[in-house]
Amino acid sequence: MNFESKGVALGSGIRNSLRIFDISGYSINIKSFKKPNLINKIVYKFFRKSKAERSYRNALTLLKKNIGTPMPLAYAEEAGAIFGRSFYASENIIPDLTFRDLVTNPDYPDHEKILRAFTRFTYELHEKQVQFLDHSPGNTLIRKKGEEYEFFLVDLNRMNFKDLNFEERMINFSRLTPKKEMVEIMADEYAALINKPTNEVFEKMWFYTNQFQEKFKRKKELKKKLKFWKN
Repeated sequence: MNFESKGVALGSGIRNSLRIFDISGYSINIKSFKKPNLINKIVYKFFRKSKAERSYRNALTLLKKNIGTPMPLAYAEEAGAIFGRSFYASENIIPDLTFRDLVTNPDYPDHEKILRAFTRFTYELHEKQVQFLDHSPGNTLIRKKGEEYEFFLVDLNRMNFKDLNFEERMINFSRLTPKKEMVEIMADEYAALINKPTNEVFEKMWFYTNQFQEKFKRKKELKKKLKFWKN
């Protein structure tokens, strides 16, 4: 496998590695998932689909539902007595921005328009029975097309396909932003789509956002403490 010596690295690659390959003038994105621990090596070998296979199959399902995602091309797994690494290849899409740009730059052009369009896109996911468990700032690529915006999901291995109740829909917004003003806009747009009072939708969205932020903060503090004791 020449993954590390070929292509162009994208991102930090701390957990998983992304590299861009130019094959016959076609830009391909290949994600290498890090080697799992011993227990998961056995699980992925005999009991559960690998992250790469799940990413590939989930992408195909999204496309069948007319939901944007880079075109899936292939997945591969290192063979052996136990499971090794796995790889997922897809079309490389160059976005104009990601949702993270809306979080970090409140003055981004068309900020509210994009945020409301993103909320309608999320509503479409929910209506089409898609529960994207990694619905977080870096996992939606956004491209401008004319005066409108297109959305493409990436990092697809954690996804369920089922009817979503109101609570599950609200939880699905919790990872996106800690900014109250952004949650207010998303709540206002989503409330109109599901015919519920804006204040009811906002209260739920904001509750689950705060819950996630507190959990994230505690996890971060714990990691700092563990790092301190190791040193």
